Amino acid sequence: MTVLVLTGCANKAVVSYGDATAVETTDINFGSTDLQKVATQMTDSLLLSPVVGTLTANNRPVVFVERIKNKTSEHIDTESITDSVSTKLLRSGKFRFVDMSRVEAAREQLNFQQKGGMVNPNKAIAFGKQVGAQYMLYGNLSSIVKSNKDKSDVYYKFTMRLMDLESGLVEWADETEIRKTRETAGIGW
Repeated sequence: MTVLVLTGCANKAVVSYGDATAVETTDINFGSTDLQKVATQMTDSLLLSPVVGTLTANNRPVVFVERIKNKTSEHIDTESITDSVSTKLLRSGKFRFVDMSRVEAAREQLNFQQKGGMVNPNKAIAFGKQVGAQYMLYGNLSSIVKSNKDKSDVYYKFTMRLMDLESGLVEWADETEIRKTRETAGIGW
C-alpha cells in the first residue's frame, strides 16, 4: 500500500497592532500621517494666534466647523480631518461647538419631545433654546500632481479660515503644505 502525501506552501497573513502616530509611507497618496500633520499644525496655529487669544480671553466662543472641502483628485475622507481639528480645539477648552451635521436629528428629537405625547411636558426641551454659532471654521485641501515614467510628485496645500458670522470678517487664516515624491529606482547590471 502506497500513501502519497501532498504538501504545499501557503501564505499566512499576520495581523498586529501598530503605532497610530508612526509615519506611514506606503505610497505618495494622502494618508494618516498627512491627516495628523495638517490637523495638528492648523489647530496649533489657530490656538497660538494673537487674535484667537483675544477672542477667547474672557469667554468660549461658539464655532461651527464646516466640513473641509476636498479639491484634490483623490478620494480623501475630509470628515476625518474636520473631526480631528474640532476635537483638538474642543480639548483646548477655548471653544464650544455646534454640530450642524446633527441638526436634523436634534430637530426630530425636539419634535418627539414636544409633539409625541410620550414625554412629560414639564421635562421636554423647548424649541428656540439652542445657541447659534458666532464663528465658522472652514477650509480646503487641494493638490497638484506631476508625474512622468521615472518620477511622481504630489503637492498638497491645506488652508483654513475662521470667520466672524456677524461681521463676515475673516479673523484668522493659515495654510500648511506637504510634498511627496516617488522615484523609480533603476536597476543596474
